[in-house]
Amino acid sequence: MNKCNLILHCGAAEVPRKALAAVPTPAATETWRPIPHEEFVSRVEWELPRYGLDIVQEAHALTYDGSRYFGLVQVAHEGLEHSDYSLVIGLRNSHDKSLPAGLVAGAQVLICDNLSFAGEICLARRHTPNIMRDLPSLVGDALGRLLVMFRTQDQRVERYRATPLDDADAHDLTIKALDSGVVCASRIPALLQEWREPRHREFEPRTVWSYFNAATETLKGALHLLPKRSQALYQLCDQYAAA
Repeated sequence: MNKCNLILHCGAAEVPRKALAAVPTPAATETWRPIPHEEFVSRVEWELPRYGLDIVQEAHALTYDGSRYFGLVQVAHEGLEHSDYSLVIGLRNSHDKSLPAGLVAGAQVLICDNLSFAGEICLARRHTPNIMRDLPSLVGDALGRLLVMFRTQDQRVERYRATPLDDADAHDLTIKALDSGVVCASRIPALLQEWREPRHREFEPRTVWSYFNAATETLKGALHLLPKRSQALYQLCDQYAAA
């Protein structure tokens, strides 16, 4: 079974799960209540069985000062198994007010460990004073919505596989990817190289699915940017894939 490929960035380092409990949580104020990293992860994992989700693998990372947490949890659900990719939940939390606690629905392609996030759900717009009281219901609601995203993933991938894409459309899609912030200009040569000469034979068919994986291969290396970039990539590919 593949291990979750936790992409490190910006000084973040992969840590064992027990390290989360050792991170001190800042004192709350009248308008801000931070969530302990360990409690956030534990609450999510505790709720997973209620939605038929079992943990397969997990990986966790912290920035150097412990103020920001990022995690990946590979999950399995009966009826949602796929031979080509696994389902992944991305977790994030902060103690420095830089981002809200949240979850993202993801998929990890097993052939190449490419990771993408189809949708993102914030537990709250900010860490409000009542967030600890409301955390169980917030997590439950978020997992319910993530499960809906997971259920539509197979249909989307099959549309991508069934939609031919020639070089002209691939080049057009690449310009749109640049315009929409999926890739920066310096990564376009790498994306086109992956498209023209796939390193994995599974992506040799000239389809939207092959292009999608050429693009996600070039997005490796910045987990904090990946949700927004991969969601934009999904939107672009959806426009080309047959309805």
